[in-house]
Amino acid sequence: MNRDNEKDCLRPSELVRTEAAALEALAARLDGAMATDFDRAVELIVRCGEGNGRVVVTGMGKSGIIAQKIAATLSSTGSAALFLHPAEAVHGDLGVLMPGDVVIALSASGETEEILRLLATLKRKGDALVSFCCNLKSTLAEASDVVLDCSVDREACGLNLAPTASTTAMLALGDALAVAVSLRKGFKAEDFAELHPGGKLGKQLAKVRDLMHAGGSVPVVATSTPMTDVIYEMSSKKLGMTTVQADGKLRGVISDGDLRRLLEREGGAALSKTAGEAMNATPRTIAADELAAKALAILEERKITSLVVVDAENKVEGVVHLHDLWGVELI
Repeated sequence: MNRDNEKDCLRPSELVRTEAAALEALAARLDGAMATDFDRAVELIVRCGEGNGRVVVTGMGKSGIIAQKIAATLSSTGSAALFLHPAEAVHGDLGVLMPGDVVIALSASGETEEILRLLATLKRKGDALVSFCCNLKSTLAEASDVVLDCSVDREACGLNLAPTASTTAMLALGDALAVAVSLRKGFKAEDFAELHPGGKLGKQLAKVRDLMHAGGSVPVVATSTPMTDVIYEMSSKKLGMTTVQADGKLRGVISDGDLRRLLEREGGAALSKTAGEAMNATPRTIAADELAAKALAILEERKITSLVVVDAENKVEGVVHLHDLWGVELI
C-alpha cells in the first residue's frame, strides 16, 4: 500500500466505515449462519429468568467495558443481570455466581487468561455459558454452550490491533440479545417505566395517576350549585376548572374559559345560573393508566389546561393539569 492509500485508510470517515462494515457482516450472520445459535442464547436467558436466575456478564479490558454496558441494558429491559470482573472473580467475587445463572463471557481472542481461569467454575456453577468471540476455535468458544461470532475483517485501527470494530460488534450483539429477550418476555413500555423512575426516560413514561391531583384537591360541585359557589370552588382549588359530579360520576366540567364566555354572553345574569346550566357536558377525559405523554398530546390538541381522570364507570379519580406535566419536563 502506498503512502496516499495508507492515509486514506486512516481518515476518520474510513475508520467509521470499517466499524460499519463489521456491523453489516454481523447483521448478515444473524440473518444466516448464526441465527440458530442466537435463538438458543435468547432461550437460555429467558429460561434463566423464569427460574429466577440472573445473567452474569464478564469480560476483561475493553471487552469488560462492553460487558458492563450489556449487563446494564439487560437489567433495564427486564432481565436481572450483573457484571463480574474476571480478575476480581478469582479473589472471591465468583461467589455471586449461583446455580441457575447464565454466564455471558466476552473475549475477542477467546484466550483471555483471566476468563480461562474461571472456566471450570463457570461450567460447574452456572446453568449455561454463552460466549462472544472472534475466534470460534478458541478455548473459550469450544467450552461454551453457545458461541456467537463477533469476528471482523480488521479493527478500525491503523495497526489493526486496538479493539475497535470487534468491541463495536460485541456491543451491537449485546443490544440485539437484550432486546430480543425483552420482546420474547413481552416487556412493555409500562415495565420500562417502572425500571426507570428517574431521568428523562422515566419522566416520559410516567403515568397519569402518578401526576394527577386526587382526593380533596379535586374541585367538585353539583349540578345545582349556584355560580357564586362554583367560582369559590374553582378559586380555592387553583386548577382553573371544576368538575361537576353526581354520586361521584362526572356530569360535566366548568373551566375558566367557560366562565369567561358565559359572562361575555350573559353579563351579570351569569351569576344566577347553576353549574348544570353552565357546564360543558361533554368534556374530554383520560384514564389513570394512560401515559402522561398522551395527556399532554390531548391538552395541546384541544388547547385546554386540564383533563379529568375517570375510570371505566365514569367515576372521577382525579384531574391532571398542564402545569403537572411541565413539572416533569414533558414539554
